[in-house]
Amino acid sequence: MDIVGGKWKLVLISILRGGKFKFRELAREAEISPRILSKELKELEMNGLVSRTVLDTRPITVEYQLTPYSVSLNKLILNMYEWGQMHRQKITGKQ
Repeated sequence: MDIVGGKWKLVLISILRGGKFKFRELAREAEISPRILSKELKELEMNGLVSRTVLDTRPITVEYQLTPYSVSLNKLILNMYEWGQMHRQKITGKQ
């Protein structure tokens, strides 16, 4: 849970499943402050789940995308989603 726990990591991973995003696009999509986004992306990159590419543009832009290693999280994310659905049904009484 240390690797993908917290408020933002799974949100960012879910967004990045859609492909490459520039830093500002990702901040806008996730509705997250640049400071927090930078911190979360550094941690995801450090753990090999996200890659960072600096583009040779003016001004310099940076793109983020999931690494092939991040695919190893798919089963875990699916299991968490399924548990969440079951839990919601239990709590709301709609079983």
